Amino acid sequence: MKNLSRRSLSFSLTAACAAAVMLCSASLQAAEVSVAQTSAAAKGTFREWTEVLAIPNDSIVAADIQRNTAWFEQAFQRRGFRTRQLANDGKPMLFAELPGNKAGATTVLFYAHLDGQAVTPSEWQQESPWKPTLKQRNAAGQWEALPIEQLYGANPNPEWRLFGRAAADDKAPIMMMLAAFDALKASGATPSVNVKIILDAEEEKGSPSLGKVIDQNQALLKADLLVVLDGPMHASNLPTLVFGNRGVAQATLKVFGPRQDSHSGHYGNYAANPAQTMARLLASMKDDDGRVTVAGYYDAVKLDDESRRVMRAVPDDEAALRKRLGIAQAEKVGQNYQEAMQYPSLNVRGMQAADVGPKARTIVPGEAIAELDLRTVPETDPQVLLGLLKAHIEKQGFHLVNGKPTDEERARYPKLAALDYARVSASSMAVRTDLASPIGKWLRSAFVKTYGKEPVQIRMMGGTVPTGAMVGALKIPFVIVPLVNADNNQHSANENMRLGNYIDGVQSLTGILTEPFPAK
Repeated sequence: MKNLSRRSLSFSLTAACAAAVMLCSASLQAAEVSVAQTSAAAKGTFREWTEVLAIPNDSIVAADIQRNTAWFEQAFQRRGFRTRQLANDGKPMLFAELPGNKAGATTVLFYAHLDGQAVTPSEWQQESPWKPTLKQRNAAGQWEALPIEQLYGANPNPEWRLFGRAAADDKAPIMMMLAAFDALKASGATPSVNVKIILDAEEEKGSPSLGKVIDQNQALLKADLLVVLDGPMHASNLPTLVFGNRGVAQATLKVFGPRQDSHSGHYGNYAANPAQTMARLLASMKDDDGRVTVAGYYDAVKLDDESRRVMRAVPDDEAALRKRLGIAQAEKVGQNYQEAMQYPSLNVRGMQAADVGPKARTIVPGEAIAELDLRTVPETDPQVLLGLLKAHIEKQGFHLVNGKPTDEERARYPKLAALDYARVSASSMAVRTDLASPIGKWLRSAFVKTYGKEPVQIRMMGGTVPTGAMVGALKIPFVIVPLVNADNNQHSANENMRLGNYIDGVQSLTGILTEPFPAK
């Protein structure tokens, strides 16, 4: 992965100033002060960062969420914020607001989440996921531990990484925001926008309560814009803006065979095996190029020339991506990776018919199960896609039942299946903001002034974050501003945060906070 060093950022800024001689001296002086003070502020929060990373934060454990919420509440209060814990069935979310709102100024709501994925400690290459560990790569390319005290030294190496659950996803961006306000205070600056912050407590569980909490606190959370501090930066490690995210719907497909598991010697060649029937059904849903063959599945997606230009401009290294994934070629849903993310997907996320390995039995299974997920885009309503999928299954000759088939249905229909799904929550909806919108122009301007170059602009990322609940309830435009290194191992063992990204993230947030929003 190409890493963008602070030296290269400073060089880019100097080069940009050279193109505008009359403004260069003042702009460069301000930038040098900002870089020095944001870097110092970032390093000044490293002890707080390791302190909060030591607090487990799986949202299933209410007591741990309460501890995290209380810790962050105190951290914001120390910086002069007004705070309120938002009730959420024992797992409170946190609201923070900077006092002294400027009349007529744009109000920005910043979102991040304080919960993290569950852990399996034995999978981690350190004493505990909750004991933050500083590491560097050795000559063999392996990560080796360093004394944690070196993190607090005057000049920590930007290539060092701090390992621990939520080191990147998503405690790092919250700590970067705290450090950005430390930098503003040190320089005597104030934000150009009014600032509100909400910290979600259940994002890693799909934010099931976020919509409810927003509805109960509409006046408190009222804002003009939403900036989401979550997700990884582009793999190039260049400053990144993401203007949309896909949604997700889930379904369970069952195909029924004999009434019960039956002896394969006695009934093989006589009772159809539901695993093989399921395999044929799933195969009918996609062609050899990976394109969904369900009638109408892609019809709502229309990409214009400008959208394709934006996607081609993203500096993806697809050869490196295929190498990392271990695949010879990509599916042909889109012309490139970015375009592939603009279409809804149909994914088999798990299958089961009977035991395998030493527990495998010589049987014809009674049923086969496939768990599906459908990644949606704003143009494709999840209920419509599920309806198209249902029609496709019926077109393949299946009779769909609710629950288990009755004796009458077994006697009448040779192909029996069930498709179960629930209505998709607002937190799982796909949403997107136009790249030419005022919020997009504002954030691009902030990054150009900060780094001297345009950021990477991603029209739609493939994953799902709970922007749908916030956008739907607050009726405001949003942009995702990812700040953590793309190779941070989020959601898995050995999650980590590159120190250089942490320091640059504070610089990015300081640039955003001090960038005036265009007059209405």
